[in-house]
Amino acid sequence: MSREQERIRKKLENNPIAECNRIQNRFCPGLFSMFGSVKDPRHQSYIDYSARVMLGTMYYKSIAGISSMQEMTRTFNDERICRNLYRFMGEHEKDYMPHGVTENEFLERLNPKELEDIQQNIVYSMIRRKTFDNARVLKKWQVIVDATELDEGYQKKNEHYLSRCYNRGEDNEYLKYHRSVLEAEICFGENLVCSIASETIENSENYINQSDEAVKQDCESKAFVRLAAKIKKRFPRLPIIITADGLYVTKKVLQICKDYHWNYIIRYKEGCASSIAEEYRALPEKETVGTDIEYQNKIMFQEFDVNLIYYRERKMAKGKAKETPFAWITSIGITKSNAKKIAHAGRNRWKIENQGFNRQKHWQGKIEHACSFHERAQKNHYLMEQFADFMKQLYEHFYLEKNEIKKLQKNISSELLASFGRQLTKPEDIPARLNDSALN
Repeated sequence: MSREQERIRKKLENNPIAECNRIQNRFCPGLFSMFGSVKDPRHQSYIDYSARVMLGTMYYKSIAGISSMQEMTRTFNDERICRNLYRFMGEHEKDYMPHGVTENEFLERLNPKELEDIQQNIVYSMIRRKTFDNARVLKKWQVIVDATELDEGYQKKNEHYLSRCYNRGEDNEYLKYHRSVLEAEICFGENLVCSIASETIENSENYINQSDEAVKQDCESKAFVRLAAKIKKRFPRLPIIITADGLYVTKKVLQICKDYHWNYIIRYKEGCASSIAEEYRALPEKETVGTDIEYQNKIMFQEFDVNLIYYRERKMAKGKAKETPFAWITSIGITKSNAKKIAHAGRNRWKIENQGFNRQKHWQGKIEHACSFHERAQKNHYLMEQFADFMKQLYEHFYLEKNEIKKLQKNISSELLASFGRQLTKPEDIPARLNDSALN
């Protein structure tokens, strides 16, 4: 595409936020209704802003990639932005948007389960659409699991923060505190992942009340047990393939997948379960698919039969051929006809890092920024980020890519924000379902 063609295509998008709203209305028309239906913890006689406005404001904060509550308050104080946001949300206009302090007080009291129910409804609505059926792997939905650290510092913002000791036993020993989350995202396409469940890795009340001698912090493997139970409860009949890194090659994880009738494709590195590789190497013959794939079924790991697949990925890098080996264990019986699909699904694990965490940390937001010191508010902030990020992915996939409009990842949120107050919103820029409630 020439520079002139690229310039013309970019001009087609007169108002990025209007196009983003249309995509949201197409795929999740009930989003703001769900925001308005949460169980409001505030006394209804003393509130100025509805739950719909409170959560809608946080949604547009995340759409715009605004990192702090102070920045949100300053940005949304603009008269044109304020007016447009109320119309986007289908609410009667007020003079101001909620202040950041007011938002945090609301999020400190709101039960995160209210937002988790919205998270569940979004996933169910996407699955029912049939639009994403081709993203399934062997007719099952791939759920990618990984953990990320949200913020780290010398200040312990609340009692649920984990601690990490540096230079232990040395004169310059010191502690830093952090919070982490274990995220499960369902894959809806090549560049589309949606949060299906989130579990904070945190120190529980039981930990906080322990003596110093009995202290044992929460960890990723413990959080997976809770996360898996949450997914099974919300989606009891959903056919799932769990995809994760080598940390999950454990008896506990394999047993959970077996008990829940889930398949798995887990990255395998010889250091995490050496007996699997030893048995594989001892076999006189291996099954192959071309020159890139080797596999063998029914290798014993503790009391489980696992299937092992090796894949050599070949790419050109800086004019030179580069070969990278990968291996996975899986509960799916490997055949010559499905081996490539399994290997491709195993490589999908990077999506939760690139399409999920890297986007939200560096390109289109800053989820590492603690917008509150309160543990419950932090969870709610994180969940709101997930809703907005998925809507932006849909906007990129079904609008920008479809119309061949090229944008740098780092510019998408900033251009959306710039369009919030570019001009007073025209009726055609408002989703049809909002016109009556917003304009009457």
